[in-house]
Amino acid sequence: MASEISKTQIDRLGDRLKKGEITDNDLRLLDEYRRSFSEAYEFVIVAIRNELGLEPTGRPAKSTISISDKLLRESIRLSQIQDVAGCRLVVSEIVDQNRAVESLKGIFDNANIVDRREHPSHGYRAVHVIVRYRHTLVEIQVRTLLQQAWAELSEKLSDINGTAIKYGKGNKTIMEPLLQMSAELAKEEANEAELTRLEAEVSVLLSAESTELQKQDIMNVQRELKKLQQKQRSLRNTSLKILRDTLEQIQ
Repeated sequence: MASEISKTQIDRLGDRLKKGEITDNDLRLLDEYRRSFSEAYEFVIVAIRNELGLEPTGRPAKSTISISDKLLRESIRLSQIQDVAGCRLVVSEIVDQNRAVESLKGIFDNANIVDRREHPSHGYRAVHVIVRYRHTLVEIQVRTLLQQAWAELSEKLSDINGTAIKYGKGNKTIMEPLLQMSAELAKEEANEAELTRLEAEVSVLLSAESTELQKQDIMNVQRELKKLQQKQRSLRNTSLKILRDTLEQIQ
């Protein structure tokens, strides 16, 4: 955060944004505040690239409109907003998501984890990793392909039908199918993660001392698990295609 902008100044600016009483000087102060996140943002991006070999997408600073909307929508001060600067990582499946989150915790030892899979926000699911760099926060969103596709569809429907769709206050004929879809996708991903866990346990059993007959039984179980995993991945690919096709149809 720029040293010449105090927390009090920032929060008073936020109060004026909430009231819509913003001047040209306020806009300049807000822009200065937004730009003060650039160093932290670059630190996070470079660390992810160098340490994890992943390529995040993102923005060094949230737009003025997005900041104002968030202040009006939530009981929060401007200095408390955690995603003024943020980036996103999209991985294939939930096992990769868990692995990415653990890796981020390893390179950012002060990270705070917000798991939106356990407690979705109006259907939105992801894991947010909040990193503190000096006095500045940067949000890293980690999403699976399914979570990303659902979020893109939700965003597009919000663009067409009003942003309230994303926050549980929009047209129910649009919101309810979106919520149901999110719940079904969550079940699919949970099943996929459970199958991966079971296969790992079976692999441990296979490496342990056992009779040839026991090993054969374990190998039979392992083969069945692999078949189930293939079916689950096929289901995931079908769901992903439905989401992407639906998005393309409403573009």
